[in-house]
Amino acid sequence: MKKILLTVVVILLFCSVFFGQRPAQNPMSKEKFAPLSNGYKLAWEDQFNGDRLDTSKWEVRGVGARALGFVSPEAVKIKDGYLTLSAIKKGDSILISAIGTQGRYMTKYGYFECRAQLQHSPGVWAAFWIQSTEISKGEDPAMFGAEIDIMECFKKLGKDIVSHNVHWAYGPHQQSTHGMQSYLKGVSKGFHTFGVEWFPDRYIFYVDGFKYYEVTQGISNIEEYMILSMEIAGEKKEIIKTIFPDKYVVDYVKVYKKK
Repeated sequence: MKKILLTVVVILLFCSVFFGQRPAQNPMSKEKFAPLSNGYKLAWEDQFNGDRLDTSKWEVRGVGARALGFVSPEAVKIKDGYLTLSAIKKGDSILISAIGTQGRYMTKYGYFECRAQLQHSPGVWAAFWIQSTEISKGEDPAMFGAEIDIMECFKKLGKDIVSHNVHWAYGPHQQSTHGMQSYLKGVSKGFHTFGVEWFPDRYIFYVDGFKYYEVTQGISNIEEYMILSMEIAGEKKEIIKTIFPDKYVVDYVKVYKKK
């Protein structure tokens, strides 16, 4: 029994160091969070209706080379009320996708949520995050903002795990909370919600309404913008098991503010 426990501890420590992730944990509470029942009202949303991206809300972000891929509008589709962000092989290139609200909708504080179906394979990953335009200009997150990773799904960590993170002070002294892993059985199948409550003094991360982490580090007090992206690894060995095409499907994005 002692040998089994020691092995588990070693594996958890290895994951924490090698992947920069904390060991996966279950929800902190069995109660489900609902924004409308907690003093919030809907302030902004996109249900992805129509047949094209609403450019009053989003733009394809960072077109060009990114890691092993190339961000391209070709990999962004709207159909039947869903946004699909894909990773596609096209000849010798891999097209990936990202959209952001920079210059269109920037805000601070509130509850931010998306409902989405995650990608299927490792080597690429779905992400929903909030970013600062000032993050590389200084080291105080209150003044210069932070990267708030509401959700990232790295299949190499396990099929029923999603990660959350906060980074700030881009540059030689960059800091991070390190990946916070949330375990939810079945999260790799079907649609699920991923959210964060952003306060002037803390972040609270949710999956399907369940609270997983509360963080008081790297707190941004400036307006930032949202990003949805299908990312790809930077080394070829990491995409050996990737199945192309792969996709990340988003049903909606909503932002709630306190009444």
